[in-house]
Amino acid sequence: MSDCGCGAEQAESLEKKTLIILLSINAFMFVTELTLGWLAQSTGLIADSLDMLADATVYGLSLYAVGKGVVKQAKAARVSGYLQIILGLGVLFEVIRRMFFGSEPQSTLIIVVGAVALLANIICLILISKHKDSGVHMRASWIFSTNDVIANLGVIISGVLVAIVGSRYPDLIVGTIISIVVIRGGIKILQDADQTQKSGNRA
Repeated sequence: MSDCGCGAEQAESLEKKTLIILLSINAFMFVTELTLGWLAQSTGLIADSLDMLADATVYGLSLYAVGKGVVKQAKAARVSGYLQIILGLGVLFEVIRRMFFGSEPQSTLIIVVGAVALLANIICLILISKHKDSGVHMRASWIFSTNDVIANLGVIISGVLVAIVGSRYPDLIVGTIISIVVIRGGIKILQDADQTQKSGNRA
């Protein structure tokens, strides 16, 4: 149940409205970060943009799960967990590719885009915090948003280090770290979904 202190139907309505806003923010930031990340030759930004895509998908699945039973909520969360792991592995592949073939990340663009993404994710985190105890599908959304804030801070730091050191390696390192955070988040969601489904089956 949401922490709004209202009835079940009103709580579900608030969850849906919140998820629609979160979905819109993350879909917009995915397109923005992917485009500018590619132009900036930044694996950190590209990794974060794919994380935004995973988030948008999770919010869409969570939107579907609102008002459904715990088993369907767990299934929606499980899909989002697998997606997050796949995207994390994809970014790791991109980091390795750029390590061998080279890249010239643009520090100023990395810092600016990272700061905008951080602001967007802080807004998402504030919105979802009121609903994080509403079910496994909403807890999955909370995990995603928390990981995003950490990832954004890493992207900004990598941009600063690229400017200071004049090397692509800080960006590659942050891209790797974000990928690992994304993969770990996906595993945590899968574990939570399995536990919830087992509890639902016993009920």
